[in-house]
Amino acid sequence: MYVLGAVMLALLCALILRRLKERRICLDVKRLDGKTVLITGGNSGIGRVVAVALAKRGARVIITSHDERVGEEAVRQIQRESLSLDVRFMKLNMANLQSIRDFCQTFHQAEQRLDILINNAGVPAVLDWTEDGFSMCFGCNHLGPFLLTNLLLSLLKSSSPSRVVTITSDIYKYQKLDFQDLNYNLVPLFTYCRSKLANLYFTQELARQTQGSGVTAYAVHPGYVAGDWMAQFSLLFQVVAYVFVSMFFISCEAGAQTVIYCAVSDEVLQHNGGYFTDCRPRRLCSYAQDAGVAKKLWEASEGMVGLTSSHRGPAMS
Repeated sequence: MYVLGAVMLALLCALILRRLKERRICLDVKRLDGKTVLITGGNSGIGRVVAVALAKRGARVIITSHDERVGEEAVRQIQRESLSLDVRFMKLNMANLQSIRDFCQTFHQAEQRLDILINNAGVPAVLDWTEDGFSMCFGCNHLGPFLLTNLLLSLLKSSSPSRVVTITSDIYKYQKLDFQDLNYNLVPLFTYCRSKLANLYFTQELARQTQGSGVTAYAVHPGYVAGDWMAQFSLLFQVVAYVFVSMFFISCEAGAQTVIYCAVSDEVLQHNGGYFTDCRPRRLCSYAQDAGVAKKLWEASEGMVGLTSSHRGPAMS
């Protein structure tokens, strides 16, 4: 009896804590009629929630996934929830550089503008390799968005004012980059931390390189979001894990709020290159603000993906 009471009390406390954590709401009601939004990995999780929210505001929303069947089904769900038919799917594998190049070439041919690019797709802490020989975390979480953004930069500039929002994590603070081994792939958590730190340097250097062009960039820590990863385990494990998850994780709806905020609010314009969480700017660790390191990573990334200044327009063969 005492054990049951303790469990019920723990569940109640967990639910209260969860509700308190989820008081993060984007209150900006600005419309996006006539705007085009591209959300990588918009078929599930935070990306899908953001897609619904921006489609409701009148934006033309394009989501990507490496799985065509999943992507098309997500489009139908987003259309139903947003009551907007101006939602489409394009196939894209962020862990494959040629897929990114092919996608960008098709995007330039099919779309007249790009107002908001949300680099949402990514992988968790895993030990794996991309088809191009990069560690999966660094390749998919950093090099993929880096190449995609650069190849779409001319369209972002011609559509300005435009924005690039990149999903990062405050877990960045537990590692530093090693330029002798950017492709580090030994400890899953460490390689993930490094990829999230790379997202921050990328955002800052992008803001510097596009200054005065009308393109602005923001990095977002959405919070620790509870996904559907528990579904693969037994019911007993899910019940036990729910208490833990409820105490430390938030819903996709709550996690999406800062992404939406950075995509639509004019308040963020004064923080170009900034880092946001809970719908407000946050200060980074000192080493994560090193402009020299950010520039060095940019140049190293250009070499890793085979990018030169002449490859940033529509012609990307």
